Amino acid sequence: MLDLNKIEKAYNCVSEVVYNTPFSHAPILSAMSGYEVYLKKENLQRTGAFKLRGAFNCIANLIKSGNKEGVVAASAGNHAQGVAFSAKHFGIRATIIMPESTPLTKIQGVKEFGATVILSGSNYDEAYSYAREYAFKESLEFVHPFNHDDVIAGQGTVAIEMLNEHKDLDAVVVPVGGGGLISGVATAIKAISPSCKVIGVSAKGAPAMATSFQEKKPIDSLSVRTIADGIAVRDTSPTTLEYLLEYVDAMIMVGEDEIANAILFLLERQKVLVEGAGAVGVALLMHNKLDLPKGSKVGIILSGGNIDVTMLSLIIEKGLVKSSRKMKLIVTLVDKAGSLMHFTQLLQEADANIVQIGYDRTSTDLKFGDANVSVDLETKGVEHQQKVRDILTTHGFAFCEEH
Repeated sequence: MLDLNKIEKAYNCVSEVVYNTPFSHAPILSAMSGYEVYLKKENLQRTGAFKLRGAFNCIANLIKSGNKEGVVAASAGNHAQGVAFSAKHFGIRATIIMPESTPLTKIQGVKEFGATVILSGSNYDEAYSYAREYAFKESLEFVHPFNHDDVIAGQGTVAIEMLNEHKDLDAVVVPVGGGGLISGVATAIKAISPSCKVIGVSAKGAPAMATSFQEKKPIDSLSVRTIADGIAVRDTSPTTLEYLLEYVDAMIMVGEDEIANAILFLLERQKVLVEGAGAVGVALLMHNKLDLPKGSKVGIILSGGNIDVTMLSLIIEKGLVKSSRKMKLIVTLVDKAGSLMHFTQLLQEADANIVQIGYDRTSTDLKFGDANVSVDLETKGVEHQQKVRDILTTHGFAFCEEH
């Protein structure tokens, strides 16, 4: 297992390219939680995520050892960009194997750094298998996203920056997928500030590492399904699990709605854009799953900000509905002249703004002479939505809500 000395060497190495990202106080989260909360904004890192640290340190050491033939990596996004950036920096070629379902924006992001992209497999694990075969066939070095000491040491440099600014942290909350970030961070923190708790957070849809931590042995998942694609790892790494069992104090899981709420909260209230993996620590805090003495000084790592725009729009839409700022109704009315006007006048009386409307008179579920109106409304909260329901009920409209 690596030690603080190796992480400090990595810090000296990566400092020439990585940003010392802001580690700033979050007053709204602090007031909500009763903790003193600070956010380490790795979403503002070059390439948009912490992964650049480990990739750069690993490739820099390969160059020092005389290996300049090129590198291969498997990744759906952040690690790919870190490897591609680092390879370009050192003037070597990089081949990145990505799943066939990878969004075009992520593929283009990797290609912009001059890397060759090969799409293979329906998920990360299939892409990983192909990448290992490709690296062996081409006699190229494979840069693992987390199962490598140089990568882990590079990720651990995040902790050095955090403790350089706030040596008195009581706890650090770290997203966990494959475990590379938390392995490096926990190693550094326990060496510098042993009393500081290290708490890992994973998605319920990718529970392998959390389950393995609880059972103290590697347990793989049958499948993964989560909006936090940066931590959607199916199989447990025995290497990183060893670090977790040695240095990590707790592992906690958060659900999909909790992650989505955290993304929307950070965007709307903190003015910070993060991807699903980057939001899990805030999700933990927002949903009262962090059990520490009130007033504790807590650092949360926002691990990345490379969220797919289509995913972001979906999260915003669902978040507006869940927070009672949007209401989706299907209303049945009599299909005759003036019915729709009467309905919309009632919505005007309720001060509910129509943002989308549809009219259906042909559905086989309708009685003859009826029509369904589907309508999306902007509303101002729970009480306002109840006002809309009451007005429609009073005037005899049958309706149902979509959630």
